Amino acid sequence: MDDRFEEFRADVNRSRTPGAYEPGRWSVAPANRDTTVTGVLPECIRLRDTSMRAIESMPGVMATHEAKIAFLRLLARSGVPEIVTASPGGRAPAEVTAELAVIRQEHPGCVVWCPFVSTVEDIDRALDLGYDGVQVSVPGFGPASGIYGPPVPASRDEVVQRAATVVQHAHGQPLRVAAALTMVSYLTAEVLAGTVAAMAGTDEIALFDGPGAVGPEAFGQLVHAVRSAAPGIEVGIHPHNTFGLGVACAVAAARAGAAVVESSVNGYCGGPGNADLAATATAFEALYGVRTGIRLSTLTGLSRAGAELTGHPLASNQPLTGRDAFCWGGGDWVVVESEVDHLLHNCVEPGLVGNERRVPLTPQSGPRATAATLRRLGIDVDQVILPAVVERCHAELARRGRLLTDDEIRAVVRDLK
Repeated sequence: MDDRFEEFRADVNRSRTPGAYEPGRWSVAPANRDTTVTGVLPECIRLRDTSMRAIESMPGVMATHEAKIAFLRLLARSGVPEIVTASPGGRAPAEVTAELAVIRQEHPGCVVWCPFVSTVEDIDRALDLGYDGVQVSVPGFGPASGIYGPPVPASRDEVVQRAATVVQHAHGQPLRVAAALTMVSYLTAEVLAGTVAAMAGTDEIALFDGPGAVGPEAFGQLVHAVRSAAPGIEVGIHPHNTFGLGVACAVAAARAGAAVVESSVNGYCGGPGNADLAATATAFEALYGVRTGIRLSTLTGLSRAGAELTGHPLASNQPLTGRDAFCWGGGDWVVVESEVDHLLHNCVEPGLVGNERRVPLTPQSGPRATAATLRRLGIDVDQVILPAVVERCHAELARRGRLLTDDEIRAVVRDLK
């Protein structure tokens, strides 16, 4: 069969289009790059990472300051253009300034945001600590906003006026200002327009969907509505992943004109989580050709560092960064397909995101998959005894009821030599 591989490759390549196909990087459907199919997408999108804030709300995470600093260093090295830290409230100033210093050491151009400020004193503290930007909280209700802390407002107008006062205090300071509209799934068109109109002086309207109740199409509509109400103000979104649509919401919002998407490593957050940083960045880059500035090759290492920091293990098939994200089992067809072209069944080259392709030895493995395993282990085997190795490995798999370790495979070969 090997002598036909070039014919196979030529046949496959006839179906590919430059851009959608980047040798050694990705091979995706050409329709992803066709604006008549996708609509017009921006040339670039800014991803704002919220991992540090999210980790604080995750159940059972008790990481030390040193461990968080080490993770933050890796996060900054990924090239993510904007980072939201954990809230400085209740923390020693030295702890916060140490975090800002690490980010700037590793990524001098990164914009560092202070989350959810609600008073002018919060603005002054963020300025003193050295933040680049502040997210001013604009709760999503009227009196019911008192759920999140006193005083209980008398009306929606009071909620909006309080936030507007904080925005105005920040305006003119050396700070970027984002009005963070929370619980946006509850905002009627009229209330949304009125809230946006009151936020004069803000640089960004950030749409936070706490419940994850806004689907991709609805997020696009919200972005359009904000841009219509305030044409000169950037729009950001913070989607949740309740229905597994966090990345889809990010793409829909970008198509509608959003400039910023918040995401987090491994989708970390309370509840269903956020859009996953690796999946979001790579979807924009590989599927749609939208630049993110992220160093994609760092993403698997960052993902696994996040799992170690939080104690929340990754699913083996976590998109792009999971151990088995590029594993299609141990059948011989998997090896043949990969030998013809790595980008047939995997539309992204694993190394693009710092991951690797794994072909385990399984009951479906024949001589090709077994030989590939032996090559990986550096074992030279005469082709004459290869069928016996396959047969013995199958017997051992059945006897043990699990996959064999590398040492157990070596032992099988030693016994047969």
